[in-house]
Amino acid sequence: MTLDEIAYNILNLVRGGRSNTGENISIAQLKFNIKYYRAMFIRRDFARNGNITRHLEQDLKCIEFEKVDASKCCALPVNCDVYKSKVKIPKTVRLNFSDAITHVSDVTGLETIPVVSPTTVQWLPYDKFTKNAKRAYMIEDYLYIYNANGMQFANIRGIFEDPEVLGTYDCDGTECYDHHSDFPIPMDMVQMITQGIAGTELQLMATTVSDTTNDNAQDPPLARPSKKASKQKNS
Repeated sequence: MTLDEIAYNILNLVRGGRSNTGENISIAQLKFNIKYYRAMFIRRDFARNGNITRHLEQDLKCIEFEKVDASKCCALPVNCDVYKSKVKIPKTVRLNFSDAITHVSDVTGLETIPVVSPTTVQWLPYDKFTKNAKRAYMIEDYLYIYNANGMQFANIRGIFEDPEVLGTYDCDGTECYDHHSDFPIPMDMVQMITQGIAGTELQLMATTVSDTTNDNAQDPPLARPSKKASKQKNS
């Protein structure tokens, strides 16, 4: 199910299936509401169940990395091997105690790289058993890999706040997301989002008086005919 299908389904529910080309409810605003309801329900579901379904994930495919000055990365020793993503990673949904980066690995997906907090990176060189292992961490929307050993590309998956942002990322010569792509959400969560929007935001939008006279002010509500006028008309 695409984002357009979800948005138009919610609109048609409120309009009783009788929406028209003169509809004053913005589909773009409906899509924005769907996205923030999705982020809220994902956070609540994770807090309750501690589980992430794969239907929420999106794949950035191969992200290119470049070697950077390690002395600028969390006080790491200057002789360590640190690589930084050339592009920013999209903002992720906020989970309880971490960002929703669900997978970092080499391009084959077989060598998984654990994601750690950037505050712990400075102590990694002193770990007796894992000091030579690869570790990934986020700083200012960029992903860094410690002990990258020349790794120039990595596969990254995550649960992102705005799935449409991936339309600006290249996935093997095509956009990682377009308006024909399935919206990353399970069907049971679509029902909760539909119920939430239809019962609150959409009711407010549907009853708001629009400005159709182009005078920078809301149009006054239409006057109802008085009972006296109605009786005279009927007589």
